Amino acid sequence: MAWNEPGGGQQDPWGNRGGNKNQGPPDLDEVLRKFQEKLNSIFGGGNKGSGDSAGGGSDGVGGGLVVLLLVAVIGWALYDSVHIIQPAERGVVMVFGKYDDTLKPGLQFVPPRPIGRVIRVDVEQTRIAEIGYRSEGRGDSSRNRESLMLTQDENIVDIQLAVQYQVKSASDYVFNVVSPDKTLHEITESVLRETVGNSKMDFVLTEGRREVAEQVHEQMQGVLDFYETGLIVTSINLQDAQPPEQVQHAFADAVKAREDEQRYKNEAEAYANDIIPKARGASARQLEEASGYKARVIAEAEGAASRFTQVLKEYERAPEVTRERLYIDAVQTVLTNTSKIMISVEQGNSLMYLPLDRLMQQGASTNFTVPQNFSSGINQQTMNSVESRVRDVVRGRGER
Repeated sequence: MAWNEPGGGQQDPWGNRGGNKNQGPPDLDEVLRKFQEKLNSIFGGGNKGSGDSAGGGSDGVGGGLVVLLLVAVIGWALYDSVHIIQPAERGVVMVFGKYDDTLKPGLQFVPPRPIGRVIRVDVEQTRIAEIGYRSEGRGDSSRNRESLMLTQDENIVDIQLAVQYQVKSASDYVFNVVSPDKTLHEITESVLRETVGNSKMDFVLTEGRREVAEQVHEQMQGVLDFYETGLIVTSINLQDAQPPEQVQHAFADAVKAREDEQRYKNEAEAYANDIIPKARGASARQLEEASGYKARVIAEAEGAASRFTQVLKEYERAPEVTRERLYIDAVQTVLTNTSKIMISVEQGNSLMYLPLDRLMQQGASTNFTVPQNFSSGINQQTMNSVESRVRDVVRGRGER
């Protein structure tokens, strides 16, 4: 129900009741005075007499505001003095703008601002500096300028390098260099250009990639320590190294030719490794055969000379017997190399042919006889002599 409607209680917005409809809104000074009295009563000002209510209320409000201000300042100072340093962080303390201490993890107390100030530095975070490329979602127009580098043989290579580093000294990281991360990026690019400029293109693109990364790592750390940046390089990865896009096709042909050259060399080495041992083995075998032949010939010559000497001694003792024996041995040697035998038979044919080829097919067996048709006109004694002779011939051939 509205205040001015019938039955609304005749109450206006300023709390006036009754019929004094001409009364206006309450005095603002009166409202302020009542508020000051309430603050006085809260902070111990007490009730004053009506005569000095204005002056005493003003003093009580002033004292209460001062107390409130002091409490707020003390609370803020206590809040700003307490710092909780996380395990991965270090707190660099500045007192009156000057370095004072480095806080370790835990609950620490530092003078509040503006006297003291704490700068937190994450010393366990692995930071990455990218040269010649940017990770996905990070665009940079300077990427192409960074990646193209000149080699010692006046060629251009496109290199992409990733550097992982950490903060090893929080105080050095904060105070010694204005922008340590940017400084590391510039040092990396400078050292990489120097290393590539002292190397040839083929070395950078092929077998020298690891060596280039190691040289950049060593020189970078030396420069960072010299400037006391408080950074330490943990690893360097040469992501990619290739010729510029404009000449990649020609370079691919050159690489293919180089690979073919290496393949042909490997095939030639494999062929040489297969042939040379065989040739050496054949040479060694021939040398051994020659040595064996030499030893055999010398031994045979020495044996023949010894036999001749012995025969000579026997001949000097009994010339006739020795001459007959030599003749018989010579005839036996000749007859053992022929398939025809001439036999002188008394009271019969002066020539008889024996089929030694057929007899030799029987091997060295002693159980054979001369065919009956060949024994006509030959007495038994002669026949036995012939069989014995043939047996000796066949046995001699079989032994050979």
